[in-house]
Amino acid sequence: MSLVSIAFQFLGNKDARLVFKKLKNYAEPIYTDYARTRALPRFESFTQTLLTKAPTSMPIQTAIWRIGPQPQLLPSTVLATERLLEDMIVAAPNMLSEDWMLIGRQEDTGFGGRIDLLAIAPDGSLVLIELKRDRTPRDVVAQSLDYASWVEKLRSDDISSIYSRFAPEKNLATEFKKHFGQDLVEGSLNQDHQIVIVSSSLDDSTERIVGYLSERKIAINVLCFQVFSNGPEQFISRAWLLDPIQTQAVAATSDGNNEPWNGEFYASFGQGPERDWGDAVQYGFICAGGGIWFSRTLQLLKPGDRVWVNAPGRGYVGVGRVSGRSQPAATFMVKTQNGDTPILNVATNGSYHRELVDNRERCEYFVPVKWLQTVSIDNPIYGVGLFGNQNTVCKPTAPKWRSTVDRLKKEFRDYDKQLPEVPAME
Repeated sequence: MSLVSIAFQFLGNKDARLVFKKLKNYAEPIYTDYARTRALPRFESFTQTLLTKAPTSMPIQTAIWRIGPQPQLLPSTVLATERLLEDMIVAAPNMLSEDWMLIGRQEDTGFGGRIDLLAIAPDGSLVLIELKRDRTPRDVVAQSLDYASWVEKLRSDDISSIYSRFAPEKNLATEFKKHFGQDLVEGSLNQDHQIVIVSSSLDDSTERIVGYLSERKIAINVLCFQVFSNGPEQFISRAWLLDPIQTQAVAATSDGNNEPWNGEFYASFGQGPERDWGDAVQYGFICAGGGIWFSRTLQLLKPGDRVWVNAPGRGYVGVGRVSGRSQPAATFMVKTQNGDTPILNVATNGSYHRELVDNRERCEYFVPVKWLQTVSIDNPIYGVGLFGNQNTVCKPTAPKWRSTVDRLKKEFRDYDKQLPEVPAME
C-alpha cells in the first residue's frame, strides 16, 4: 500500500494529484497506473478494504490530579489561540523535544505556503513541525506532505539562510555544536526528515491517517498538548501519538530508493572521551548516551540480532550478536574474574557520562554483545561507498546497505560463526 493510494482515499482525487506533483518519488508509479486505467471505483474499494483492516492506535488522553487526601481532577481547558502555543514552543523549544534545535519559523516555501516551524536533529536531519490550528485532518496532512516535499530539497546553504533569518547574527554550525556537543557535518545535513503535527487536541481521523502513514514507512507523528486549569493557573501536558523511536527509525531508513530490509542492523559507536572501543570489545557491549535521541534507538535491538558496528569518521570495527536488551549504566553488569561487576567499575577508558548516571534520559545506555569478529579502532574497514548513518542503531533499507554488508562479510569472515549458548541478559 503506497502513499499515493492512501492520499486518494483520505485527500480526494484533486488534492491527491496536487500533492503527488510534490512527491514524485512516492507517487509516480501508482499515479501513472491510475491515469492509464482510470479504474478509480475499484481502486477506492480496494483501499477502503485495506484501511478498514489497518491497525489503529489508542487515543491520547491525559488527566492530572491535584495531590491531597482527596485527589482532585483538574478540569481541561483550551489555549486562547494556537498562535500562543507556537510562541510558547519558540520560547521553550524543549516543549517539543530536547533532541531538536529550532532553526526556522514561518518560512516561505515558494509555492504559496509557510511552514510553522523547522528544527534540526543531532544527525543533521530536519524536522518539519506543523500546528493543526483549525484545519481539517485532510488539510493538515495534505499540507504537511506538500511542505515536506519542499524540505526534502533544501541544500546546506538554504538551511543556513533559513537559520540566519530565524536567529540573525548567529552561525548554524556554532550553535549546533553548543546545543548537541558535536560538530555539524555538512554532508549529513538533510539526509532525511520527519513530519510532526502539533495539536491541542486529537481527533480520530487525524490519528487514523497518521498511524496508517507511519505503518507505510512515512516518518510522521503527532505531538498532542493538553491544557488544564487550576484556579487562575493553567498547565500543559505533552504526549506523542506514536513512540518517537518509531518515527526516528523510519526517517533514518527512508531515502526514496528503499528495498526490503536485509535483517542486518547497523550501529554507530562514537569513539572518543565518552566511550572507548577497547572497553566495548573487552566487556562485550555497544553503548550511547548524552540524550534520548542518541540512546533510544538501542531499544531496536533484541537478543540474537546481528549488528555491524561503524565508528564514524574511521570505519567498521566489528560484528556481533546481541545478547540482551538496552540497560542504563546504573544497572548494566558485565562478567569479570570477580563475578558480575557494574560496568562503570571496570570500563575506565571513557567517561560513559558518569556525571549523568542518575538521569534516566541522558545517562549512557548499554546493550550486551557477543563479538563474532572485531578489529582495532586504528585498523578499521573503510572505503568509498560504504553505508554510514549517525543514528546509534538503524535498520537500513538503502541499496548501499546491502552492498556494504556484502563487502563486510568478506572482511569479517567469522560473521556467521556459532557462539556458545548463553542466557540472555535482561
